[in-house]
Amino acid sequence: MNMAVLYQKLDAFNNSITKFDFIGLLALRLYLAPVFWMAGMNKLEDIDSVTAWFGNTEWGLGLPFPELMAWLATLTEIGAAVFLVLGLAVRLVSIPLIITMLVAIFAVHWPNGWQAVADPSSPFASQDIDDVMRRLNFAKDILQEHGNYSWLTSRGNFVISNNGIEWATTYLIMCLILLFQGAGKFVSLDYFLSRYIVAKA
Repeated sequence: MNMAVLYQKLDAFNNSITKFDFIGLLALRLYLAPVFWMAGMNKLEDIDSVTAWFGNTEWGLGLPFPELMAWLATLTEIGAAVFLVLGLAVRLVSIPLIITMLVAIFAVHWPNGWQAVADPSSPFASQDIDDVMRRLNFAKDILQEHGNYSWLTSRGNFVISNNGIEWATTYLIMCLILLFQGAGKFVSLDYFLSRYIVAKA
């Protein structure tokens, strides 16, 4: 089989599989919806603390207009979750989510490096990873001595959250995909509204 024939077959495969590209976009929407819903609901439950954290310059983010910013972040996350599930105005909804993720990356997580969970074997381990591992091992020693360690670790090992930009960056990339690709066909209100508008034109 020469290269031209191989390329034609690959091209035919690519064209056939695009019929199902809506599955990936649906998966992104359904993955992100509960993430933002929970983030928004957690803020809503204690909006006063969120406002204080947003505004405080010593131990918080030091953002301007903290009450407004807290409510904007909260309502953006809750509203976006609903819109993502419905597949409604997904491109528009992605924009404030992208902004929210950028604020989270640069205002909250950036000083902590890349990793969400501290891992000394990663090439992206933070500079203080040795100190982090000492703290983790110290905590494990306490639990092994005073707790039922096999039960505590029956579903996985203990880890230390590094609170880096990894997860926020992942959500940002997912939102960028939805911004440029939209909600997808067949299982979104955007798709049916678009068809309705075209039919009425």
